Order: sequence, then C-alpha cells, then structure tokens
Amino acid sequence: METRPADEPLHTATMDNTKADLRIDNARLVNVHTGETEWTSLCVKDGRVLGFERREAAETLDAGGAYLLPGLVDAHVHIESSLLTPERFAELVLPHGVTTVIADPHEIANVKGAAGIRYMLEAAAGLPLDIRFMLPSCVPALPREIVDEGVLPLSAADLLSFYDMPGVTGLGEMMNVPGVLNEDADVLEKIAAAHRRGRVTDGHSPGLGGADLEKYIRAGVKTDHECATVSEMQERLRLGMYVALRQGSAARHLQLLLSGVTEANARRCLFCTDDRHPLDTLREGHIDASVRMAIAAGLNPVTAVRMATLNATECYGLADVGALSPGRRANMLLADSLRSLTVRKVWCDGRLVAENGKMLAPVPPSTDASAMRGSVNLAPLPDNPFALRIPTGKARIICLAPHSIITWQEVQSVKVNEDGLFECGQNPGLLKVAVLERHGADGRIGVGLLDKSYGLAGGAIASTISHDAHNIVVAGDNDRDMLLAVRAVERMDGGIAMIADGGELACLPLPVGGLMSAAPVEEVAQCLQNMLELAKNRYRISDKADAFMTLSFLALPVIPHLRITAAGLFDVDSLSVVDVAAE
Repeated sequence: METRPADEPLHTATMDNTKADLRIDNARLVNVHTGETEWTSLCVKDGRVLGFERREAAETLDAGGAYLLPGLVDAHVHIESSLLTPERFAELVLPHGVTTVIADPHEIANVKGAAGIRYMLEAAAGLPLDIRFMLPSCVPALPREIVDEGVLPLSAADLLSFYDMPGVTGLGEMMNVPGVLNEDADVLEKIAAAHRRGRVTDGHSPGLGGADLEKYIRAGVKTDHECATVSEMQERLRLGMYVALRQGSAARHLQLLLSGVTEANARRCLFCTDDRHPLDTLREGHIDASVRMAIAAGLNPVTAVRMATLNATECYGLADVGALSPGRRANMLLADSLRSLTVRKVWCDGRLVAENGKMLAPVPPSTDASAMRGSVNLAPLPDNPFALRIPTGKARIICLAPHSIITWQEVQSVKVNEDGLFECGQNPGLLKVAVLERHGADGRIGVGLLDKSYGLAGGAIASTISHDAHNIVVAGDNDRDMLLAVRAVERMDGGIAMIADGGELACLPLPVGGLMSAAPVEEVAQCLQNMLELAKNRYRISDKADAFMTLSFLALPVIPHLRITAAGLFDVDSLSVVDVAAE
C-alpha cells in the first residue's frame, strides 16, 4: 500500500519544537513494520530518527520521490573472507547500503586465538559500519580428539570476558554438532553462557534433521545459514529457527531457497553472505544484490526489504536498528527504484557516508595489526612432502558439487608407479590436494586426491586460507609447482600464490593472520580479478567452482562429506581420518 499526503507546512503546533539536524522531504518510506510504502518527510536529530513531522532543520534534502529504506543487514558474515581488514571491509559494503553486519571472527580466532578476537573488536570500534560480533564457538571446528588441526582451543571460560565488551552480540555458529548431540560439557556451557546473558547462539547444521535437529535446537541454537535445499529450510522454519539465505562466493544457495520463501514464512528468513570475495561485491553487490534477486524471483519488494532489515535485527535483539521509526538510529539508504535497488545515498547515524557507489570520506586509519602478523610457521619439509602411496591401486577421491562447498566421495582405480606412488601425470584429470600445518611447525602434512570437477591443469595454487584451521592448502597437477606455491605463501607471510611450469604467475599477500590485507579495496580486488582470470584461462578451472574459495573449504571437516586436513583425509560422516588407499 502506498499513500501520498498533500504538501504540508512546517509543523509548529507541537509541544516539542526541537530543530532537526537533517530533514529529508518527498521520500517514499519503506515501512518494514506495516509492509507499506508512504510519502513522507523524515527528520534526524543526534544520529537518530526524530520523527516524520516537517520540522525546521539545519540541513534539508529533497528525495524527489526516491525510496527511503532502513540500512541493510548481513545476518552472518566472516569479514576475514573478504580478504580485507574491518576498516577496508566497511569501505567495501557501505556504498551498497549495508550498515549493520553480524560478524563471526572465528577465522582469525583459529589463527591467533583470543588475541584475534580482540584485534577485530578494536578494529571495528569507531567505524561508521555497525559491526556486531558473535563469539567463535568452535575453535577448533572439531575437538582435537576427533581431528587435530593444530590450533589452540578456546573454551567456554575463555569466551566469558568478551561478553562485557561493546559490540558482542552472541555466540557464533555452533559447528560442533556432535558435541551438542553427545552433550559435551564445554559445548553446552558455551551455549548456556550466551543464554544466561540473553544472547543468541547461531547454528551450523548441514544435513541435520529429525530428532537430532530437534535436540540441537533444544540446546539453545536459534539460527542456521547452511541450508542447501528447500526441505532443509522448511524443516528449520517449522521448528522455530531463523534461516539465513546465503549468497556467498562459493556457496550460492539463494536462488534455490527463494522458491521456498512465502509471505507466511518470510518473517523468519534473513539474508547473509557468509564468505564473499570483494570482487563479487564490487561486481554484483552485497545484501542489496540478495534483495534484488528475491524481488526478481517474485517476492513482494517490501517483504524482501524486511528480510534484509527488521527480520535480522529482531532475530539478534538489536532494537535500535532495522527500521526507520522514532528513536532508532538513522541508518538508512535512498534508492530511486525499489526493484532495481540501485543505492544512491547511505547514512550511518544520520551522517551521509556514501553516495553513488563511493565512500564520501575514508574510514579511520587501520588498527595496528602487528600482533596478527608472523602467522606462517612451517616445519622443515621432507624431500618429497606430497608423496602419496596407494598400494591397492584404488583411491578415495574428493568430488565437488557445483556452486557449493559440499563434497562427496568416489572410489576410483588409479595408476601408480613401481613404488606404489600416485603421480598426476599418469592420471589425467586427478589432482593432488594437501594441507600443511602452519601454526606450531609440527610438520604434519595431509595429502589426498581431488577429481576433475575442480579442473586445475598446468600448475598449482596454495593459500593460507583453509577453513577453519587455516593451515596451508595446496592443489596441483605436479609436486614441483605445489612445493613452489607453498614456499611463495611462506615468503609472503600468508596469502595466495599461483605457480605454473616452475614460475610464479601471481600472488596476493595477506599478512594479517594470513587471511586479510590492509591494502585499498580496489587494489585487492584487481589482484584477485587478475588471479581469477589466470585460473580460468591458464589453469582451466571450472566456472562451477570459485578457484580460491572452493579450495579453502576443502579443509573444513564439518561440511559433508570428504575433506583434507593436516591430519589426513577426513570422512565427515564417520568423523574419522581415513586412508586415501581404498580396498
């Protein structure tokens, strides 16, 4: 419903004659409370919405009939996966109308522990972007007795002091589903500690259903962003969870899940990016892109905006953002069209921060990140670090699902040399993939095989981004280039390296924890674009896989079904390390 009132004089017959700092006239307000759009004026005072009466104001703006929306909310994101520090990330997403993000810093926490969390909190302080943090619940992703990833665990006791810090909103994604179902004391205490403080616990339960899902929810988990099918989403919604529909760089489930969103269940649906490269945001958008996709899929435009604003803030108990109503923070955006949602202007706390896709002023200088550097500590490598013995001539192969981070296992016959060693040259289309422990220099190296669905040919890629332990992951079709790629990321103190025919093709340094760069957004994005073009044109990597994001997730031992870790090939279904050689 849209209404347009007649022009009104400035309101003077009021008990409150407060002069506004800013008045926006002739705007079509998207009211996410009622589902209406209405022509109105909006006044701002001291960074908050004063009201809709036309008051005198120090500054006025004629919106010319453009749509005025609450600032958008990313309901689940790992800032580290943007390859940018929080300051640079703010510069990336604010021009897209994203004014609040629910961030889980478990990537840097897996590298630097509690110091990594403190760094992210310090870097976020004072930014125009409203960053709310969920404390990492699973560092490491699984208990060391299941798979030793070489990172220092963060216990329930280690997290307690962070709840008193500004910006901490709850407990991050509970990936340790077995710990919840088996009633592990420390896992349950983490959830209970958040609950005692009235904080939300995020979920992470791909494939979970039935009685196990109900037990997971009873433990206190409120959200999930790992739905890959409509049936998974609907089951969670029916059980009272909030579901964040994800559109990242590797995991792109939004288009499919939108087919299950209705006007009846949309109030429990949110938007998130989870893990998204800066190049995708610059080319496609961020949460604004998710809203556009939802509208194009047939969803009511105001419903789509509500999913990107009020739904998320209600889920996380953020009463001062998510809508434009008296007393709430004036985080908002102006767009000429609700369907195309091209963001014209963005305000944070009533201050104009971005216009026509550009930041108006730089964010505060970068926080000192010196304590986050020096994170690559490799043990001396053996002469043949990627030797893979397969005496049976049959091997378990990691296979990739297109545009997804889910894998599955196939057993294939392979050719081996006279010593029983696998060589890529004898097995066209198959690649070696390895993870090298880089935190404590303990020398562990896990080696496995990756099927042709990844598509790399003629070289190797190595990266210090390998979820969630963030050891070094490397894939290639020959051992020499794999070793050179590992040495390249070691020299950079973290990053991504591409090697072909014994020479360096391209490198992206990520010295902040081996995950992030403090370089300008455009510089990082341009480097990444060049590397993705090389991946496609030189390596022939499939369009159905993000060359770097897909590689990084091959090491995550909580996503079905087969992964590679520093401890070896890992079967997620049995929660055990298995031999590459199959009977």
